[in-house]
Amino acid sequence: MPLAADDPTTRCTSGALAALDADLICAPVFTDEGPENLRGLDAALGGSIGRARASGEITGKTYELFFTDVTDPTWRTRRVLLVGAGASERYDTTRARTVAGAAGMAARDRRARRVVFVCRAPGESPEMAQAAVEGILLGAFRDTRFKSEDSGSAPLKAVDLFFRQDAQSQTRAAVERGVLLAGCSNIARELSNEPGNLLTPRVFADRARELVSGPHTTVEVLDEQAIASQGMGLLQGVAQGSVEPPRVIVMRYEPENAAPGPVLGLVGKGVTFDSGGISIKPADGMERMKRDMAGGGAVVCAMRAIGRLTPSIRVIGVVPTAENMPGGRAIRPGDVLTAANGKRVEVLNTDAEGRLILGDALTLAQRLGATHLVDIATLTGACVVALGHHASGLLGAPAAWVESVRQVADRAGERMWPLPMFEEYAEQLQSETADLTNTGGRPGGAITAGMFLKTFSGGLPWAHLDIAGTAWYETTQPFHTKGATGVGVRTLAALAFEAAW
Repeated sequence: MPLAADDPTTRCTSGALAALDADLICAPVFTDEGPENLRGLDAALGGSIGRARASGEITGKTYELFFTDVTDPTWRTRRVLLVGAGASERYDTTRARTVAGAAGMAARDRRARRVVFVCRAPGESPEMAQAAVEGILLGAFRDTRFKSEDSGSAPLKAVDLFFRQDAQSQTRAAVERGVLLAGCSNIARELSNEPGNLLTPRVFADRARELVSGPHTTVEVLDEQAIASQGMGLLQGVAQGSVEPPRVIVMRYEPENAAPGPVLGLVGKGVTFDSGGISIKPADGMERMKRDMAGGGAVVCAMRAIGRLTPSIRVIGVVPTAENMPGGRAIRPGDVLTAANGKRVEVLNTDAEGRLILGDALTLAQRLGATHLVDIATLTGACVVALGHHASGLLGAPAAWVESVRQVADRAGERMWPLPMFEEYAEQLQSETADLTNTGGRPGGAITAGMFLKTFSGGLPWAHLDIAGTAWYETTQPFHTKGATGVGVRTLAALAFEAAW
């Protein structure tokens, strides 16, 4: 299926709101502001804001929506949406992004094609403007590729960010960056939404070629023979139960005149469908296992963004992709596999397959020259139990590198929470048969999965992002539709610029 329609035309504008020709003007409104702050707009709306404030219909509570008509005949736009933004002192980039997301969702639901978003103080800095445009485009996203009938909800055609004064060059650049990152995040959402019968490992590899290849980025795909030559026995073991052959997607970003220095290695789990293998999953909810490549999709789309944003450091992206199926050739509990780094792994549970393919991919990233590693995966249900759906799990070493990743994620609006990695957790992976087992049991399951991956980090700075709870919204949020989130794209792309090396 084709991916990602063209992004809407986006621009920064100022002057008079009355002169803007759009289907909808959207503006945040705060709980702690008086009517005088919106007096000009209220006059154009025939006093409806004041009346709604007086009646309690508008309070400024977060994500509250209030639609009203423009009565001033000189205004070109005839409809206005006010979105509750809470207290102005708490209006940071995260709040700006979600408030704008609520506006984008509402605009799309009401078939508005041309939208103006008013960047009111304190939302006029470059960072706030970037967050706002990201929110609008993420909120307006709909994946209708598999609908045979027109849903009546057309995509946005144009988005104007309105400022009191002309936007400076830094703000315009930030808005362009936000458009790119939101677009790449939406592509990742489409990849995660795609059914496993259509997005097989070979198709996934082809998509990566289309999405990432560019002036400074190359894509190489390792087939079965190349995978075998790298000794990637863990990946081979996971893939052998499926009729679909595995692939490894290797993406390289080489800036012009790249100087010797850090090389960022991004590794993403790309299981295009996870049945659990012989340790088969329950039928209830198994259809969601098409999203088990969300980490790999995030790496592919982050590499797409990096190639267009052109940071000064080199970046390598590695996505091992396979199906985990219970075929006649599938690995069994008790089997022993040999990893690319020579470690032998006793498989106690074939549903703990993501860490297996990531282990080999981390080794490959080191062979290709990565000096700093980040892997991302929908890895464990245990992380969902620990953190729910509001934060991704973060593990790694050393502490300074983990904290650097956390700070970058926080600035990107993708909340992550560190989990401990005490050496005692590694004892749960001891095997009487091999070097280690692929699961440490239920206690501390997210942490022991991280301890398994640490075995393959080569002692390099390494961070593991467990997005099992954040890659998918189970219900519609005020600022985001149900379904894939594209989590990780913004963080991984920002690491190429902002990480503390």
